[in-house]
Amino acid sequence: MHLVGAILTFGIGALYVFIQTALSYLMQPHIHSKTMFWTRLSVGIWTLSSIISMFVSSVIMYSTLPGVEVNKKLHWTPGEPGFTAHIVSTISEWSLALSFISFFLTYIRDFKKINLRASAELQSNHLYESQHYRPVSARGPTETSPLLTGSI
Repeated sequence: MHLVGAILTFGIGALYVFIQTALSYLMQPHIHSKTMFWTRLSVGIWTLSSIISMFVSSVIMYSTLPGVEVNKKLHWTPGEPGFTAHIVSTISEWSLALSFISFFLTYIRDFKKINLRASAELQSNHLYESQHYRPVSARGPTETSPLLTGSI
């Protein structure tokens, strides 16, 4: 299951990085500079190299430990077979996560150019005005309302 989650997260994430980089290429120089495209492309190459490194080291790790359930192995000792490949795979996974964060940080300048506004419009005097709810005044004089009751 860990492998499926990793493929869905990192594989689709890398695809997203390269699609957005291609769109960045098409948007220059109208939206941002050529430097931003090259920055995103270099982060995309960093992402791809981390994926390749993680995949190759994982294959090496699994092939050096035949018959061992590597996904259930929690403790590794330096010097045992597959330890170096495990460390390389772990570093590659963290490098990949940092490359995703770095890629998303390249959008800060783009989003600073966008302003969003929201307006709230009050539709009624209170939240319980509907055809399925009888107001407190219709039930007679009482000090209890759904907002004041402690528990049901």
